[in-house]
Amino acid sequence: MLLSVQNLHVKYGNIEALHGISFDIEEGEIVTLIGANGAGKSTTLHTITRLPPPEAPRVTAGDILFRGQSILGVPPHKIVSDLHIALAPEGRHIFGNLTVRENLQLATYARKDRANVQKDLDRVFELFPRLMERQKQRSESLSGGEQQMLAVGRAFMSGGRVLLLDEPSMGLAPLLMYEKFRTLKRLNQEEGITILLVEQNARIALQFAHRGYVLDTGEIVAAGTSAQLAADPEVKKAYLGG
Repeated sequence: MLLSVQNLHVKYGNIEALHGISFDIEEGEIVTLIGANGAGKSTTLHTITRLPPPEAPRVTAGDILFRGQSILGVPPHKIVSDLHIALAPEGRHIFGNLTVRENLQLATYARKDRANVQKDLDRVFELFPRLMERQKQRSESLSGGEQQMLAVGRAFMSGGRVLLLDEPSMGLAPLLMYEKFRTLKRLNQEEGITILLVEQNARIALQFAHRGYVLDTGEIVAAGTSAQLAADPEVKKAYLGG
C-alpha cells in the first residue's frame, strides 16, 4: 500500500474537522475525495502534507502511513523532498511576480536528482503548451486556467510522484476543465504519477478517477470504484444532480 490514512481525527482549535476517516491509495491510482464545501476534503490534504493554511490542522488520533511507515513526524519539507508527495493547493498560490519559468524552477529547489530537472521541465511544457508559450510572462498575467496548469506543473517539478490536487477544476470553463483532466490522466498513465484528487465537481472526478471516497462533515460515508459511486442512488442524488 502506498498511502494509508487510518482512523484519522483532526482538529482546528477546538473544532474536530475529521472524525476518524480511513482510506487507502495504491501506487499508480487516481483516487478522488468528493463532498460538499466544509466536508473536510482540503483538511485531509493539508494533514497529509502538513503545508497548512493559516491555522494548522492538529492530529488528535489515528495515523498516516506512506509505504508502511508513519509520516506524522516527518517535517513538511521532507514530505516533498524525500517522500515526493506534492500539493497543488486550492486557489493555486503561485508567485505572481515571478515568470512562469521561474515558478517552475523554484519548485526544484529541494530536488536531489538535478540531472532530471530539465527533462521534467520539457515534459511540463509538452503537457501544457500554453505554459511554454508564456514561460517568460509574469504569472499574475495568466488566465485562471493557465494558473491552474502552472500549479499542477509546479507540483510535478518539485519531483512529486504523488500529487495531491485541491479543486483543480475551480473556475475553469468546461472545455478547459476536460483538457486539464485529460492531462492529469496522461501524467498518471505515462509517468506513473499517483493522484489524490479533491474535487467538488463529482461528475468529472468520477469520470477520471479509478476509485473514490465520499466525505460528509468529516466522515467517509461511501466508497467504491468510480462506476459504483456514480451508480449509487444516494451519491447521484447528493452530488451528481440526479
